Amino acid sequence: MKLSFKYPSELKLKAYLKKQSLANFNYDQQYGTRNQEVKGYDNDLNSIFLGKGEKVWNNAKVALEHWQQFPPGWTKIYKNATALEAGNTVLVLFKLFGIWWSNSARIVYTLNEEHTYGFAYGTLTGHVESGEECFWIDKDAEDHVYYHIKAFSKPDFWAAKLAYPLARVYQRKFVRESMARMKKISAIPASENVS
Repeated sequence: MKLSFKYPSELKLKAYLKKQSLANFNYDQQYGTRNQEVKGYDNDLNSIFLGKGEKVWNNAKVALEHWQQFPPGWTKIYKNATALEAGNTVLVLFKLFGIWWSNSARIVYTLNEEHTYGFAYGTLTGHVESGEECFWIDKDAEDHVYYHIKAFSKPDFWAAKLAYPLARVYQRKFVRESMARMKKISAIPASENVS
């Protein structure tokens, strides 16, 4: 984890990403988001109905491919052009109390089936939390499209442990805003969907 009072420069982000691409996971339960519950962690599952039809499905898929489920303003992914492939590493940046917190995560697995699409990433050594998060969409036989976030996490840094209740508030804020963002994105023309 790195801290900065302003958004880090491209040079600093690139260097930190390169370093973190060699880091190990800071938890032992890889693929845990495929299971019902991971003991010893906070387990969360949230879902929202996005809409119906192929347009909604395609828009939501493009949004996930470009990491657009992250609420703008206080969260960012570096690089948001990172391909959704197991083993790829990204930096997850959050702005809290005027400080940018840079953490690293690695894609653990992907979902790419006819009616399911998404991925899970896990936290790496030095991340403020430890755990895994899965973002995916699916559609049922009536073409209803849903967006889901499943995660298990616990604090892995002394400040996060001290501010545990606040960390949970921000996790819930992230979920609410991510759900709202995906709902909005899924309803717009695909040509306007990539930012």
